[in-house]
Amino acid sequence: MNNAANGILLIDKASEWTSHDVVAKARRALGTRKVGHAGTLDPMATGLLMLGAGPATRLLTHLVGLDKTYTATIRLGVSTVTDDREGDVLDIADAKKIRALEQDPAAIRVAVTALTGPIEQAPSSVSAIKVDGKRAYDLVRAGEQVELKKRPVTVHSFEIEEPKLVAAHGLNGGDIPIVVLDIDVTVRCSSGTYIRALARDLGVALGVGGHLTALRRTEVGPFSVTDAAPNEGLADGSVSTANLLPPAEVASKLFPVLALSDQQEVDLGHGKRLDLDEDQLLSNGSDRAMLAAAIAPSGRLVGLVEVKNGRTRVVTNFPSVEQ
Repeated sequence: MNNAANGILLIDKASEWTSHDVVAKARRALGTRKVGHAGTLDPMATGLLMLGAGPATRLLTHLVGLDKTYTATIRLGVSTVTDDREGDVLDIADAKKIRALEQDPAAIRVAVTALTGPIEQAPSSVSAIKVDGKRAYDLVRAGEQVELKKRPVTVHSFEIEEPKLVAAHGLNGGDIPIVVLDIDVTVRCSSGTYIRALARDLGVALGVGGHLTALRRTEVGPFSVTDAAPNEGLADGSVSTANLLPPAEVASKLFPVLALSDQQEVDLGHGKRLDLDEDQLLSNGSDRAMLAAAIAPSGRLVGLVEVKNGRTRVVTNFPSVEQ
């Protein structure tokens, strides 16, 4: 194995690939077993998956909690077991209610507003959350009834486009089309928010049921899917260690920067506390930060440090990697 892999990899996951599939292929493409992720995506979903390789996996814990942005399509009029298109149908709303709802977009906007901001959300029952030591989705597949506790999340913005009346086929087990209302949405939210649950709760609020038919993650914090490589490149050889973002580049987007001298690089690498010079301010002009990215003169990320009253304390060190 080549131990030179060290960085963050942005991947644009395709539908039907599991996040585990992407990690497994990344290990082969990058030549290292040490690959982790900063939050999975459902197989149905596409979009930004952030992987870490080598020592840079230590950054993943700081990426998991970043805000996320998604584009999605919510289908009103049908509820499913999984709150998305892959689950069995639970209920189908009367076509008259759907047509009436199309003529009352204000009612949809009111329901969307109620799901924006700090809210209490019950995750979808078919999720990876553990209940008594078992994954919720395993319990549901075994036929058990699962109700997960509500948890606080924040929906920073919930933008909707014009609802579209659609004749959907096959939802009732036959060829008779079902009248539904599809809405394309863009959601920016805190980590831990389930977009499937937003679709479910919007449908419940409007009295017609709802689920997701499409989901794409476009942003994680300051990182965008437009800068990501397709996951197929992990299999065809077009994605390699050359695609890794250097740890210093990633950390500099997340934290204030502390520029080190040559001697400070050595001392910090040994875990020593540094007394900063008066003119050695962080990039935000402060001598205090919960976390700062300590960058060597060479541009290497030496560590993440807490800075208090001009003095550092090492939180995480990042060893140099032989290239």
